[in-house]
Amino acid sequence: MLGEWDQLVMMPGEGAAGRAHQLATLARLVHERATGEEIGEWLADLDGTDLDPLDRDLVRVARRDWGRSRRVPADLAADLARAAAEGQEVWQRARAQDDFAAFAPALQRNVELAQARAQCLAGEGEGLYDALLGDYDFGLRTTDLRRLFATIAQELPPLAERARVHTPRRPLAVPVAAQQAAVSGVLRRVGVEERSWRVDVSAHPFTTWLGRSDIRITTRYSDGDVESLLSSLHEYGHALYERQVDPVLERTNLGHGSSMSIHESQSKLWENHVARSPAFAEVLAAELAGGGFRIDPGELHASLVGVAPSLIRVSADPLTYPLHIVLRFELELELIEGGLDVRDLPAAWRDGMRRLLGVQDVPSDALGCLQDVHWSAGSFGYFPSYALGCLIAAQLWEAMENDIGSRTADLRRGEVGPIQRWLAERVHRHGRRLDTLPLVEQATGRTIEVEPFLRYVAPLAGA
Repeated sequence: MLGEWDQLVMMPGEGAAGRAHQLATLARLVHERATGEEIGEWLADLDGTDLDPLDRDLVRVARRDWGRSRRVPADLAADLARAAAEGQEVWQRARAQDDFAAFAPALQRNVELAQARAQCLAGEGEGLYDALLGDYDFGLRTTDLRRLFATIAQELPPLAERARVHTPRRPLAVPVAAQQAAVSGVLRRVGVEERSWRVDVSAHPFTTWLGRSDIRITTRYSDGDVESLLSSLHEYGHALYERQVDPVLERTNLGHGSSMSIHESQSKLWENHVARSPAFAEVLAAELAGGGFRIDPGELHASLVGVAPSLIRVSADPLTYPLHIVLRFELELELIEGGLDVRDLPAAWRDGMRRLLGVQDVPSDALGCLQDVHWSAGSFGYFPSYALGCLIAAQLWEAMENDIGSRTADLRRGEVGPIQRWLAERVHRHGRRLDTLPLVEQATGRTIEVEPFLRYVAPLAGA
């Protein structure tokens, strides 16, 4: 994990080839340890043993992880790690040069390796994509995603059309220096301090956790933009989740977040329901003013929630964002299951942008299918977690306000302690003891639903 963080934040570009071999070697060693015969023997010795609830969960998850890892040969695990490291470097160059053809061979290799891994993992009645979903959201199936995403694809486009008129996007020209000052100030308000946190800049914002006292987040800045205000709190949501897992679970296989969709629900909760709230706009405006950029909170809020179809996923408004994920889900599902050839990806991308988002022109692949890092790293099955995160975040927010009341007054003062504590109790402390669906049901009393998210975005369309 530290090597991957260094590759994306600190490493000089020419270190890519050597880093790929280093990560491949580490992956092989980790795989050998994780699939050792002795682990199976230990697990077998525990069969029928009377264990307390915590130990039962530890053994259950250990048996699952060991079983999945054992199905993947060590050589394939090393090939996957090497291809991911090499693919990310090729992707960075290809995106900078808008050259999909240069990236296509690396993507083809990643698709083939992912298919090979899925064939190793797929259980009875599971498709290749189902098998890969288990890496990110154990227990979810492709049929679950088709059902939820079909509703999104049906309900959001007409809402987006109305919202473009009712809540149009209002660009702001915020200098980078003011953004940097505001990001630093806001993160301090929510508890980020230098003793156990790092905040850096990277091409693609991300979070790395090496321990409860070593949390690293990144953001990115560009003149005339406010994405950094959102992405920094988005990554903070990921980091807070790991930081608030029950300390009893530290250094065990349960001591991390449950799944990627639950992780994304935490980042989207802070991005959508905190950073984009009218009340918190007063805090953001004050921090921008401290950096030399004065703006009315209402104007800032209008900019943060304004709706307009976007070419770029990470710059998308809160209403159309899930449609970007539906597109990626459809495409990667076809890539993995053999219905889409890599060379046809740019054209399929353009077709999907027209159908789902009404974007008639994608002027370059750099602004299209080359914009995201995930496929270059071989992360197939990851994208759905972003849309699921939006749905779960809205569902959690409704449950939270039902429990502890409206957050408006607190957010206007920048007070987020009650939010942190509610999340710690209902979501974070469980670590991996609860998988995605049981955790959502435990926290909200219902399975994953689209309706809370539709209620969240409806005011943007005047509904």
